[in-house]
Amino acid sequence: MTSQNQVPERMLTRIGGLLRQAESTDNEHEAEAFLAAAQRLATTSSIDLAVARAHIAGRERRPTPIQRVIPIGEPGKRGLRTYVQLFVAIACANDVRCDVARTSTQVYAYGFDSDIDTCEALYASLLVQMVRASDQYIKSGQYRSATVEKVVTERRWGRRVQRRVEAPVAGVTARLNFQMAFAARIGQRLAAVKAEVEAEAVPEQSASSGTALALRNKEIELTDFYTQNSEARGTWRGPQASAGHSAAARRAGDRAGKAARLGTSPELGAPRGQLTRKPRGADDGSA
Repeated sequence: MTSQNQVPERMLTRIGGLLRQAESTDNEHEAEAFLAAAQRLATTSSIDLAVARAHIAGRERRPTPIQRVIPIGEPGKRGLRTYVQLFVAIACANDVRCDVARTSTQVYAYGFDSDIDTCEALYASLLVQMVRASDQYIKSGQYRSATVEKVVTERRWGRRVQRRVEAPVAGVTARLNFQMAFAARIGQRLAAVKAEVEAEAVPEQSASSGTALALRNKEIELTDFYTQNSEARGTWRGPQASAGHSAAARRAGDRAGKAARLGTSPELGAPRGQLTRKPRGADDGSA
């Protein structure tokens, strides 16, 4: 049996190859297949690690959950909430829980190190694609033909009255709506692959199998670790397009999310982030 220290390295190497293949193809269907394969491999490897954990539960150096700080962006940068949404969507498909800093500048990821590594690799690739696709949409000017309904307040006869008006969609509104839809679609795609792999690994008639029990033990261990270490004081509500809703931009973002191919792959052997305990009250909720 492969040792627990070899499995994560082998898994990351294979995922890196799939990311590079996705980058090098201009074929939408091939890119889709590589993305699904990357998520399938990550999920399958996680299952293998879970089985290994169950077998070495009594060993001194068995894998345990960690907390890692994931940088999202500098304070004041626009669109950080949609970046967070993308990371959280990826994390949900890879058995990683998240707390979000109040400023959306960083995410506190809780999970096994190999699962968090997978999230970071996928996030780095998909973030490039999301930003590039939204830039192209804005530069195309397509959003200018749409309108958004707004509520404006006016003074009439000495009192304030509100009325709804149709206004052109602002670029920032279109970008936020585009990226929100893109991230949501990526989350749906990865979740579908995860569900398919787990259904194959744990058939309904084998609910008490070693793999099923290992997955359950992994979930319990992660839940206990998160409960003991998280200081989130609420639930992260996700990005809000406060400037308005643009159905056209969301449709465009959803299409881009369906056709997304992975962007630039990170160096998978880069140093891992240190286990850092966040200061009390540093986040606005869990995701």
